[in-house]
Amino acid sequence: MLDNLTQRMARVVKTLRGEARLTEANTQEMLREVRLALLEADVALPVVREFIAKVKEKALGEEVLASLSPGQALVGVVQRELTAIMGGDYEGKAAELNFATQPPAIILMAGLQGAGKTTTVGKLARLLREQKKKVLTVSCDVYRPAAIAQLKTVTEQVGADFFPSEPDQKPVDIALAAVDWAKKHFHDVVLVDTAGRLGIDEAMMQEISALHAALKPIETLFVVDAMLGQDAVNTARAFNEALPLTGVVLTKLDGDARGGAALSVRHVTGKPVKFVGVGEKLDGLEVFYPARMASRILGMGDILALVEGAQKGVDVQVAQKLAEKVKKGGDFDLNDFKSQISQMKKMGGLSNLMDKLPAQYQAAASQANMDQAEKQVRRMEGIINAMTPAERAKPEIIKASRKRRIAAGAGVQVQDVNRMLGQYEQMRGMMKKLKGGGMMKMMRGMKGMLPGMR
Repeated sequence: MLDNLTQRMARVVKTLRGEARLTEANTQEMLREVRLALLEADVALPVVREFIAKVKEKALGEEVLASLSPGQALVGVVQRELTAIMGGDYEGKAAELNFATQPPAIILMAGLQGAGKTTTVGKLARLLREQKKKVLTVSCDVYRPAAIAQLKTVTEQVGADFFPSEPDQKPVDIALAAVDWAKKHFHDVVLVDTAGRLGIDEAMMQEISALHAALKPIETLFVVDAMLGQDAVNTARAFNEALPLTGVVLTKLDGDARGGAALSVRHVTGKPVKFVGVGEKLDGLEVFYPARMASRILGMGDILALVEGAQKGVDVQVAQKLAEKVKKGGDFDLNDFKSQISQMKKMGGLSNLMDKLPAQYQAAASQANMDQAEKQVRRMEGIINAMTPAERAKPEIIKASRKRRIAAGAGVQVQDVNRMLGQYEQMRGMMKKLKGGGMMKMMRGMKGMLPGMR
């Protein structure tokens, strides 16, 4: 995500931090690099001009000149202005959904065909279900029966309720019937999926305007494909002129190494980016925090998102159970090892975790080939799945003949089974150190591996 911009900005930041003091010359050079980085990232030209002007004004102002570390202060100015351009305040708050209305809160989803609207409705339903809200989804896309079927499928997958519709019905009638049903069945939120077109046309705008007038939604979210780059911003502007939008959802942000749309869309439409879609899975929708995104762009990572991912992904009961087992002297078996792998996958896998780490760790990870590491994790899980319950509980019984059977069952080589067992033994060894007050010993042993620990 935003790879090109992050790499370029990271180089600028590195150069900057080496400066003993700020001068007109080195500030000018830094701003030139930042300008090029933003233009390469497909950020809209008016946004680049305004951003550079504001950074220059503040960089040469009192707050930086009085600083003990001019380089770091200048990085701070860049970070704050990046945050502001994406619509954030300096406290790092996100633009939240508005539920201040008589239930159900109606959220209307608009956007072009292929932007990922229907999948986003499913992802948003999942997010709202996690917030303990009763959600009803409905499709008003009468032109594509497949879209209605798709929404039904994703709604069922996330455990929300689905209101059926038919291609011969009128969109406004469908939506009003769904809202009436939601009122009678005490739903908190109604998510309305609308028809998209391959391009902006008058008929599409009239239909969505009629839906908006009939429903009076509390939120009208525009779903746009971030990979469209500059076109994403132009499309957002056209929809904003036709509809009173309340926010934007940027999809496929993980597929766009440039990421200019994320920086431009707020400035051009005046509407905040509320969510970003990453990946195809239904848990791939993140609340958009401008301050955190600014940190990621500058190669500082997003440790808060990493912690939140861990809190959501880790099953506390499973973790406590394992801790209790180890504390009482129980052995760490392959069932426990598999459970640890599953917990990591729930957090979005290795690639998702690395994307939120500071740039220096990401660089190390790219050399280690993240794709290969992900493949290795899946292979390990497959090998454990090919074992019998007895083998998982007592790995010491796995000798040559069993290894050959497991390898055949998992579709791998015997050396892959040996490698997995070796990695399991390493983890088991670490767990043994946790017994009998060995936590401090283990931490001391890890000091050399962790950055900044002495």
